[in-house]
Amino acid sequence: MPEARETAVYTHGHHESVLRSHAWRTAENSAAYLLGVLEPHMRILDIGCGPGTITADLAALVPDGQVTGLDREPAILERARAVAEGRGLTNTGFTTGDVHALDFPDGTFSVVHAHQVLQHVGDPVRALREMRRVTGPGGFVAVRDSDYAAMTWYPGSSGMDRWLDLYRRVARANGGEPDAGRRLKSWALAAGFTDITATSGTWTFSTADERAWWSGLWADRTVASAYAERAVDGGHATWEELREVSAAWREWGAREDGWFSVLHGEILCRKEA
Repeated sequence: MPEARETAVYTHGHHESVLRSHAWRTAENSAAYLLGVLEPHMRILDIGCGPGTITADLAALVPDGQVTGLDREPAILERARAVAEGRGLTNTGFTTGDVHALDFPDGTFSVVHAHQVLQHVGDPVRALREMRRVTGPGGFVAVRDSDYAAMTWYPGSSGMDRWLDLYRRVARANGGEPDAGRRLKSWALAAGFTDITATSGTWTFSTADERAWWSGLWADRTVASAYAERAVDGGHATWEELREVSAAWREWGAREDGWFSVLHGEILCRKEA
């Protein structure tokens, strides 16, 4: 097995406002590009599974197979197990690990999936090589990452402009790449893949409920999360500046004409048979 290595610092942390977002994710709204290749017997590795909502959805789609959820944070795996148990799923398992050095033999899985992971790791090409290694011949590596520089919203807000600039600076200072979505195909080529389908997908928040939810979680995350602490400790912002950015999020969320779109890059890479 490759030796484990230090990865980037996970910018968001596991504050409630972060998990509020992660637990909203489903296979349908976050992995639709993958679903067409799934077969009932497949073995799937879900890297960076977090609270396990996508993991559970994938397990339901491969009833004769097995899904393993992997995350670096042991505590979050307890929540993922509870989600799977609550749905009555018996074909899931969960373990800790590092995507740079996966503790599985070559060719273990039919599909290796990672949602919003590569933007947070220290070496995304090495991570993709590891994902490729543990995928069997003819299997798939599926990766989706957002692209912060491509996020767009209306109406304009100087406070939210400050948020975007701040987040990208903090993420890069932590060793990550917030504009990962546009880079996925390039990273996959560097990792040795030759059969790559590169697509994109979006989340859009425009109804009153959607705006309230999206603006609320970012308003909270901006002042009460590991991201907020890293922004201040790293000298990127003061607490007063964070409070101003948080208020800008809430002001945008209250706008009846508010609209926000998150662009994601997606790659579905087939390993040669």
